[in-house]
Amino acid sequence: MENEKEALHVVMFPWLAMGHIIPFFHLSKCLAQRGHRITFISTPRNIERVVDKVPFDLASLFHIVSFPLPKVENLPDDAESSMDIPYQKAQFLKIAFDLLETPLTNFLENSSNPKPDWIVYDYASPWLPKHARDLGVSCAFFSLFTAATMSFYGPPWALLNDERSVPEDYTVVPKWIPFETKVNYRLHEIKKNFEAPAAESGTSDGARFGASIDGSDVVLFRTCVEFEPEWFSLVSELYQKPIISIGVLPPSVVKDGNLDSNDTTWLGIKNWLDKQNQDSVVYVALGTEATLSQKELNELALGLEKCGLPFIWVLRNQPIHNQADSRIQLPDGYEDRVKNRGVIYRGWVPQTKILSHSSVGGFLTHCGWNSVIEALCFGRVLIMFPVMNDQGLNTRLLQEKGVGVEIPRNEKDGSFSSDSVAESVKFGVLSEEGESLRANARQMSGFFGDRNRNGGLIDDCVGYLLENRTGKSSR
Repeated sequence: MENEKEALHVVMFPWLAMGHIIPFFHLSKCLAQRGHRITFISTPRNIERVVDKVPFDLASLFHIVSFPLPKVENLPDDAESSMDIPYQKAQFLKIAFDLLETPLTNFLENSSNPKPDWIVYDYASPWLPKHARDLGVSCAFFSLFTAATMSFYGPPWALLNDERSVPEDYTVVPKWIPFETKVNYRLHEIKKNFEAPAAESGTSDGARFGASIDGSDVVLFRTCVEFEPEWFSLVSELYQKPIISIGVLPPSVVKDGNLDSNDTTWLGIKNWLDKQNQDSVVYVALGTEATLSQKELNELALGLEKCGLPFIWVLRNQPIHNQADSRIQLPDGYEDRVKNRGVIYRGWVPQTKILSHSSVGGFLTHCGWNSVIEALCFGRVLIMFPVMNDQGLNTRLLQEKGVGVEIPRNEKDGSFSSDSVAESVKFGVLSEEGESLRANARQMSGFFGDRNRNGGLIDDCVGYLLENRTGKSSR
């Protein structure tokens, strides 16, 4: 516990996506465990999703603040997170988010017991650093993206000037990357990012990133430097400001002896997993935001059927963009055909517990960074199926690091076959040729899953925040 005189007051303000809110909340708990006061700010529905996760012994250090999300035309009344809407409506959510500027600024102006030392914020609030600086609050931009992704996006000047204006610009390695790499987008991947026009919110995502980075006093990265050392060095050069790795915030998993008997979902999954051979099960989950067409869902389903391996597939309800979306469903008779070796869950499942089970041999994933971290914490080989956002860049990085196999797709339209799914799954989980990938993934657990080492990085970060807190900063 830090000396009370030395304790920090840190305000946390994540973007409205569960893939951002959860790691912001995880970092909040890490700071509170070290005796620092946290003010965590989000909207009512998002607060409900995390507030019960405040540990009892840390409750006195947590101040949860809920700002109602302003109403915006074309945004459903109950939509407060990117998981509540199709990605085509993301810019409307950003319009509503930008309207939180006034209540947040008012809160910071009136927060004096104690006054915040730092505000840790996300890419979507480019207006925040100026207000914080005017109020004497230090700013930390928290990147939930790899150093490779942020290097590919470029230095603040390139982001602010929107150097790349068409999808094709993102399919080549940019000029500021000085070494050989295949980290870039496929055309079908980046086209999805252009389907939500920035004109709706008035600010492109590139400009949001650029201003958020440029206005920060320090950039915090949720990454493992040993995993991407060349990229971490490059992003430090591109940003020309302090860059700190806080580690990967590895998930904690309850040991079997402490299982909650009321956790019926996990007990049912565990009972099934216990009956499977070691390293034989394919876990399939594409995150909370990815949406598939009916054809894509069919090919993925048939590929899992053809691979012959036992699998657990998590199918979450897709936000409806048009009437056709509501009719997307598994092929006729599919669940009956695979019921002896395939388990399909609709809704939430305890992903980290599943990935930690010894019978899981591979993870068919969209390659969101949160999911990748969880998989590599437990040394699981990846079968990669990127869908949107930074996932294509993550996939290329993971390929270069040799920890997974990508399901082949047509580069222009993203089409793929069930055979390519089956072959990729078998290559990653079963084949002799894929053993090097599995070995590399197992080795990564030593970096990603080392709780002591990751905890030491948090301690180093806290030391920096204390030394450069409000009143001590050299700004």
